[in-house]
Amino acid sequence: MTKNEFALQLNDHSVSLQSFALNFTRDVEDANDLVQDTMLKAVTYYGKFKEGTNLKGWLFTIMKNTFINNYRRLVKTNSLITQSEDISSANLHYSAATNASESKFVMGDINKALANLQPEYYVPFIKYFEGFKYHEIAEELNIPIGTVKTRIHVARQILKKHLKTYSKEILGANVA
Repeated sequence: MTKNEFALQLNDHSVSLQSFALNFTRDVEDANDLVQDTMLKAVTYYGKFKEGTNLKGWLFTIMKNTFINNYRRLVKTNSLITQSEDISSANLHYSAATNASESKFVMGDINKALANLQPEYYVPFIKYFEGFKYHEIAEELNIPIGTVKTRIHVARQILKKHLKTYSKEILGANVA
């Protein structure tokens, strides 16, 4: 059998391969990918097919093995990668605080910069940082909402100025 004859016979089995693939994947796109992988492997290993044997059975065996191998690879990959739903707050704390001494210095500098803010900037900024809305801060402090926005903006600028060293370090780390 020539390679062209073999390809024509493969094409004749594509419909049954598609329905067989749907049994495995339960998804049309994944089934199309599985059929394509099966056809590619069949053409690649054309020389191993013995004429007179059941071509459909050979193709189905290739498809079944391809599906199983892909499934095993997917399971192995997923077991190595922690999904975001699986990350507990304890794990987040552990990964976020790998260098406690460095974190302590950074937090000390942030607290010092906050302490240097004048009360009219500190209070609105902290309230906003804690999750209060502009209008809630304005009502509580009995000042216009525009003033609240301005004071928060000024507080951010002052903090950026005092913590400039860290922004350079972060930018340097991102560039490298």
